[in-house]
Amino acid sequence: MLAKGCEKCLSAILMIFAASFLAGFVFHHPAFAVLSVSSFLLFIFFLLFFRDPERYGEICEAHMLSPADGRIVDIRGRKLCIFMNITDVHVNRSPLPGKVLSVRHIAGSYRPAFSKDSDRNERLVTLLETPHGIVELTQIAGTGVRRIRPYVACGDSVFQNQRVGTILFGSRVDVTVPDSFCIQVRKWQKVKAGETVIAKIESSQEVRELLPTPTNI
Repeated sequence: MLAKGCEKCLSAILMIFAASFLAGFVFHHPAFAVLSVSSFLLFIFFLLFFRDPERYGEICEAHMLSPADGRIVDIRGRKLCIFMNITDVHVNRSPLPGKVLSVRHIAGSYRPAFSKDSDRNERLVTLLETPHGIVELTQIAGTGVRRIRPYVACGDSVFQNQRVGTILFGSRVDVTVPDSFCIQVRKWQKVKAGETVIAKIESSQEVRELLPTPTNI
C-alpha cells in the first residue's frame, strides 16, 4: 500500500522513464540511457519512501500508541519528540481515539528536523479531544520538506491507529501525553507508528472504567 497523494509524483517519474527509454532506442544517445536508469532508480526510491504498510498494534484506550515511525530524540515534560529518518514510513497515525478539534497550519523555516531550531519550522498542529483530555499532534517540516499533507479535518472523529497525515522526507512529529498516562519510552528509543506503546494509564481504576461492562446473555 502507498501513501495518499503520491500517484502524480510516481506517474510523472514513470513517464520520464518510459520516454527516455524509448528515445534511447530511437536516437542511440547515451544521455537517454543515463536518464532512463536514473528515473527508474528514482521511481524505486519513491516507491519505498511512499510505502504505507498496515500496522496491527493492540487497540486499547489505556495505551497510547506512537503516532510516527522514528526515534525519540527528546522528552520535554509531557511532550515526546519523534524524528523520522528518510528511510522511515512517513504516514502518521492517531495515538488515541477522539475528535479533531482543529487543524492549524503555521508557516516557518525549514531547518533540520532534529535540531532545536526546528521549533521555528513550518508545522501542522492537530488538536484531538480524547477520552483522557486534549492531545496535541504536531507535524514539523524538515530541511527541503515543503509539504505536510493532512488526512483529517476539524470535526472528524478518528479511531486509534487511524492514518491522519503524512510529511515528505525527513521530518519530526511531536505529541503531548495526557497527565493520566505514564510515559513508557526513553530518549533515543526506536518506535513504530500504530504499534509501539509510548504511554499507559497510571491508574488501575481508570483502566477498569474503560473496560466494557459485562451483560447477561
